Amino acid sequence: MALGVFGAIFLFFVALVFLLPMGGKSGVAFSRKEKVAVLELRGVIGSSKKVNEDLIAFRDDPSVKAIVLRVDSPGGGVGASQEIYQELKKAAAVKPLVVSMGSVAASGGYYVAVPGQRIFANPGTITGSIGVLLEFVNLEELFGKIGFKVQIIKSGEHKDMGSPTRTLRPDEKKLLQEFIENVHSQFVRAVAENRPLSEEQVRALADGRIFSGEQALREGLIDELGNLQDAIDHAARLAGIVGKPKLVYPPKETISWWDFFLGEGQTRLRKIFSEQEVGLNFIWNGF
Repeated sequence: MALGVFGAIFLFFVALVFLLPMGGKSGVAFSRKEKVAVLELRGVIGSSKKVNEDLIAFRDDPSVKAIVLRVDSPGGGVGASQEIYQELKKAAAVKPLVVSMGSVAASGGYYVAVPGQRIFANPGTITGSIGVLLEFVNLEELFGKIGFKVQIIKSGEHKDMGSPTRTLRPDEKKLLQEFIENVHSQFVRAVAENRPLSEEQVRALADGRIFSGEQALREGLIDELGNLQDAIDHAARLAGIVGKPKLVYPPKETISWWDFFLGEGQTRLRKIFSEQEVGLNFIWNGF
């Protein structure tokens, strides 16, 4: 009887190991079946934290044999886009990485897609928009009408460059244009390093224009027309998975009402009033 009890307990814990999800942020379940992880990047790219955490978890999980990145984004912040790009490069060096473009994968949304070993897009996907945008709000005339004055004490000639209280001087515009051209060249190099295109070929396409999926295929910006399932099937083949793979997704984040209004609420307001947002962006403003 004792042996029977201990045997039942042992089988119970073995079942737990194989059936219950493992802890941690990845939300990936223990299973003998080989997996393809699907990582979704949706909306304006404002932060790299959650995406990179999930990506690293999938990259380091030995049961995940390939990763599919689903992009539905008009882009966003330069820094966040570049951080995601770097982690995707690391992941692609370890296991197959395939990209599926949804309705829009433009500017920063395209930037993060280029490390993919194969990029799928729908015929009507909006992509491209290879460029950099730096926006400033100029309230000088408004302040003058209402009699509002600002006094600035600065340590250098250009320290208040971009201030909403005055118009940019010609020398400041020149400095900012040089700055933009440098970041733009970073974008061009990233595309040329990952796509079968030279820097000259990419630069000819990198004037900010958008492309449909069909146009992007013709220009060499993507590899194949197809949907998310096509990308998943291709990733499974690259990983040598026989049969239908098990799909895993990152766990959904729960958010309190307070965090929503402070965080998500601000993001939505920035999206609505994007023309008033100041910042350096890889973003398509048609979104």
